Amino acid sequence: MTTITQKYEEAKEKYASIDVDTEAVLEKMADVKISMHVWQGDDVRGFLSEDELSGGISVTGNYPGVARSPQQLRQDLEKAFSLIPGKHKLNLHAIYLDTEERVDLNELEPKHFEPWVTWAKENGLGLDFNPTFFSHPMYRDGFTLAHPNPQVRDFWIEHGKRSRRIAEYFGRELGQVAVNNFWVPDGFKDNPVDRLTPRKRLMASLDEIFSEEIDPAYTVDAVESKLFGIGSEAYTVGSHEFYMGYGLTRNKLICLDAGHFHPTEVISNKLSSLSLFGEGMLLHVSRPVRWDSDHVVIMDDELQEIAKELVRNDLLGKTHVGLDFFDATINRVAAWVIGTRNTQKALMKAILEPTNVLKEAELMGDFTTRLALTEELKDFPFADIWNYYCQENHVPIGLDWLTDVQEYEKVILPTRQLPTGKDSCRFS
Repeated sequence: MTTITQKYEEAKEKYASIDVDTEAVLEKMADVKISMHVWQGDDVRGFLSEDELSGGISVTGNYPGVARSPQQLRQDLEKAFSLIPGKHKLNLHAIYLDTEERVDLNELEPKHFEPWVTWAKENGLGLDFNPTFFSHPMYRDGFTLAHPNPQVRDFWIEHGKRSRRIAEYFGRELGQVAVNNFWVPDGFKDNPVDRLTPRKRLMASLDEIFSEEIDPAYTVDAVESKLFGIGSEAYTVGSHEFYMGYGLTRNKLICLDAGHFHPTEVISNKLSSLSLFGEGMLLHVSRPVRWDSDHVVIMDDELQEIAKELVRNDLLGKTHVGLDFFDATINRVAAWVIGTRNTQKALMKAILEPTNVLKEAELMGDFTTRLALTEELKDFPFADIWNYYCQENHVPIGLDWLTDVQEYEKVILPTRQLPTGKDSCRFS
């Protein structure tokens, strides 16, 4: 029987014929950290309150076994990370505090996230962060930082300031810079008369949040645009143009979410342009279907194009790759594993390209070689390299990981009893 290693050695020779060193590829893959998002595990409930989702966001499905405590959530995360090759990061939202103390978003401190930091240290993980500007009574009339009432704005400004200190704490404790990403859902359901003034308020609020000097060795800020959300279909204050301008003039990372643009618009074609001017980039790799529905990432054309752009243009060093999807119609641990492994696979396929050969052919006007080689690469034994990478990282190969998840579902998830009168998860 041909072993995984034997298949790898054959594939290694095949790639060597086009000047690709698979050993170097594996070394490069070891440096790629994916920031896996915590909110897939509990349908964006968090542990701050029992308020229903609001603020342009929704989750569908009622798959059993949803995590209902930080301990259950970390248990699920450990299972997912055990099935994913490499050491990565976890992206927390502010609502995922872990404390017995009753605090609101404008009162959060690093101590409220100490259990997460202890857990991350034990598991060799980094942490990223997001302030939570939704699903809260102070989300008023569809607005937070851009609300006309200064008391509402002040509440959210204070939350933003505290989130930066928490992210700094993550970076200092874990020795990995924590990306702190700001997404604000503010907008109108129907056509506004004044589009400018809310943007002035948002700009002023953000400037106040970022006025405190925080060491970039520990945390960096990112700003994220969106085309529209539920309840803000006609106008979103934080548009792509707003945050493009804000990020470039304030030296912030600009976050591109794969689902936050027009239905026929893709982020892969934006990366090279943004890289010329921006401080850096943050990606929220997701899969929109009709709208920003945040489906589990699959190995589709756009995912592969994103990976190619990052690799061909040597942008991995200035790009933070994070995930953003939530699906409660399937096993949540499986969703994490599928999405993260697919993102890794896409990056590996891109790194396995003979980029210099392709660029040289293009520069010389040899478009025949460019087309022939890119097409022939589709038949190269990428899967044999991937399987070997999994083997070397001591994680399941092929669909073997699914057996682990199914066993976990049988043994662990049924023990999670629902509180009386509570649904298993939210519906849109």
